Amino acid sequence: MTIDAPAESAAHNSNSRPTPVRLGVIGTGWMGAFHAQSIAERVPGAVLAAVVDPVEDAAQAVARPYGARVFTNIDALLAHDVVDGVVISSPSTTHTELVVAAAAAGKAVFVEKPMAHTLDDANRAVDAAGRAGVPLQLGFNRRFATAFAAAKERIVAGGVGTPQLLRSLTRDPGLADPSRVRPWTIFTETLIHDFDTLNWFNEGAKPVEVHAMADALVAPDYKDRGLLDTAVVTIRYDNGAIAVAEASFQAVYGYDVRGEVFGSGGMVTVGDVRASSMRHFGPSGESSDTVRLNIELFAQAYTDELKAFTRAVRSGVAEGAGGDDARAALSLALASVASITTRGPVALRPDGALA
Repeated sequence: MTIDAPAESAAHNSNSRPTPVRLGVIGTGWMGAFHAQSIAERVPGAVLAAVVDPVEDAAQAVARPYGARVFTNIDALLAHDVVDGVVISSPSTTHTELVVAAAAAGKAVFVEKPMAHTLDDANRAVDAAGRAGVPLQLGFNRRFATAFAAAKERIVAGGVGTPQLLRSLTRDPGLADPSRVRPWTIFTETLIHDFDTLNWFNEGAKPVEVHAMADALVAPDYKDRGLLDTAVVTIRYDNGAIAVAEASFQAVYGYDVRGEVFGSGGMVTVGDVRASSMRHFGPSGESSDTVRLNIELFAQAYTDELKAFTRAVRSGVAEGAGGDDARAALSLALASVASITTRGPVALRPDGALA
């Protein structure tokens, strides 16, 4: 059973009022369901026109409240002219092929990280979007977080002088099921956000050397199955700056995402685990409530990145991180894997491949 979606395109109607941008969400997991809700409820000018998931009941559960059409595969969606753009939130191993297929069909593409798991696949995705002339936007939401964007503006304005030391960290609040974590996930799906943030903060510079250390400190019994749940990566850039990216899968105090840029003329810091500026002072001392979910800490950023994507569907010009940014972050993730494998630093070529 399917629910028909509106037949309008993203063009203007006869009264010169823009018709809604029709978006389809691919994948109905945690982020897919949240993106679908955001599009339907919090993104003016957009409509949730379709939901795609191989499990039809899962797709129906997300689509039904908003009258969206349901599909069980991307080919079925693309065979109908029901969407102007797609939001890809399926498992990361499917991302490249979905980007290529959607772009070939002339659809604007928003894809969650990582866009690919190899540089060749990243190139295929970027080339597909380029050939089709469609916007390609990555789900690097920190670029849309108010505080991170303010830090970037201050850096661009010269507020820190020449960047010398940079830091970005991600500490998840808990590791629910270590058996479900794929090898190298800490680099390709967690720290990849930090890699993009560091590249963005140090824009114009190219990474030239990467040295990673990682271990299973949260769930050591799973190390022999390939789990790495704690990592630190050092990156040297060609402008002399040295950056550190850090991740842990278990911060018992909450969801902790922060960044820092120190330079010749000052410093900016960004990020706060506290849910608000409220602090409680009582007999046991001072305390604050902390954020526990990514969709709480970055609620505004997740919404604003989809607003930007909606604008991109109309204008044809992508905002935020694009395909080349996705490739650059992936390059650092793959270099980290290589560093762990070789037990030492690895050099990068200007194109991001291992030297």
